[in-house]
Amino acid sequence: MDRSILIIHRKVTQAVKDDNGDISALCNPDATWWSPRSKNYAISDIESRSYRYYTLVNGKEIDVHVINDSKKGKYLRTDPNVTKKNLLDDLSES
Repeated sequence: MDRSILIIHRKVTQAVKDDNGDISALCNPDATWWSPRSKNYAISDIESRSYRYYTLVNGKEIDVHVINDSKKGKYLRTDPNVTKKNLLDDLSES
């Protein structure tokens, strides 16, 4: 069975940042049943391929990916193949 059919899509419009400016949660005030979603749960969601998180830029969907950095550990950022900048940093804070 193709699991891609079962993926739930979640649009991210805001983010919560910690004191260091790192993304600590993904948010969408219009989706109160899942938002805010902590970084750790969002990472688990993405890695399990149960959920797809994305943000809209100029009408284009840009996926949120999990990056595993040997020094920083796992963190969330927009698709590095699409943009050099992490567009999550530009979202308004929730």
